[in-house]
Order: sequence, then C-alpha cells, then structure tokens
Amino acid sequence: MIKSLFGVLFGRARNATALGQSVASVAEVFRPNATRALEIGHDAYKAAHASHAAEFRYGRGGWFDSMVNGLNRLPRPLLALGTLGLFGYAMGDPDGFALRMQALGHVPEPLWWLLGAVVAFYFGAREAHHLRVTKLPKAPIPDPDIPPKPLHRDTGPAPNAALAEWQHQQP
Repeated sequence: MIKSLFGVLFGRARNATALGQSVASVAEVFRPNATRALEIGHDAYKAAHASHAAEFRYGRGGWFDSMVNGLNRLPRPLLALGTLGLFGYAMGDPDGFALRMQALGHVPEPLWWLLGAVVAFYFGAREAHHLRVTKLPKAPIPDPDIPPKPLHRDTGPAPNAALAEWQHQQP
C-alpha cells in the first residue's frame, strides 16, 4: 500500500530518481558533500605542491642561498656548544659566572616568554618540516612464487564449505 501510494504521489522510477537527487541537493545545504570536500582539498594540495616545485625547478641557487642554508644550520650546534661552554665558564671563572647569572635574574619575565616562544617555534617548525619530508618505507610486495602463510596455526586456512560443495559438484 505504501509503495503504491508513493508511486501515485511521486510517479515511477524516473520521478523517484529525481526525488532522490533533489533530496541529496537539499541535504548538501545542511551538510557539505564529503567527497567533494576531499576533491577540493586534494586540488588545493596539488596546486600548492606545483607552486613549491616550480620555485626549485632550476637547480641550486648561488652563494647567497648557500650562505642562508648554512645560517639555518647554525642554531642547534651553537645552543649545544654554548651550553657546554657555560659549564666550562662556570668552572674557569666562578665569580664572573655568578655575576652574569645574577644579571639574568633581572631580565623581565615577558622577555623570557618571548625567548621561549622563538626557540619553540624554530625547533617546532624544523621538526614539522622533517615530518613532512620524511617518507615512510613502503610495505614489501609479496613474491608470487612463495605461497601465502596459513591463517591458522598448523591447520592452514579455514575451511570454506561453499567452495568444498562446489568442487564436489564439478564433474
């Protein structure tokens, strides 16, 4: 009865298809089409990747690029060696070291927060860059000459009743 009522109200299959499409259109007003959103995101990613690749298309830069790349590599070694140098300075001139550490106590707290933010963003951006650039190893492709391992211990794959019946029926 419901089927015939809908058939009278909305027509047959052609009208039902149009009704389904219109319902989908109305639904997209309230909730975006997830597939389309993924397509748009992928297109934006491809455009960004293409512009980045175009920037580096023509090989290595000159002396200025090499100098800036060298400067970009300096902060971590300088921080590490500077920390070790502080220990050496504390042992070599304890009075001078104590005087300078007392002077650091007069630095305003907002300046310490700013220093912490700069260092955190520098190393955070570096880590994010390495995470983006690092490629994960691909899963090995199985060799077709080696049979797959059984699914169950010592018993082989689980029996398939339908397959066994079909093989039994074959002449």
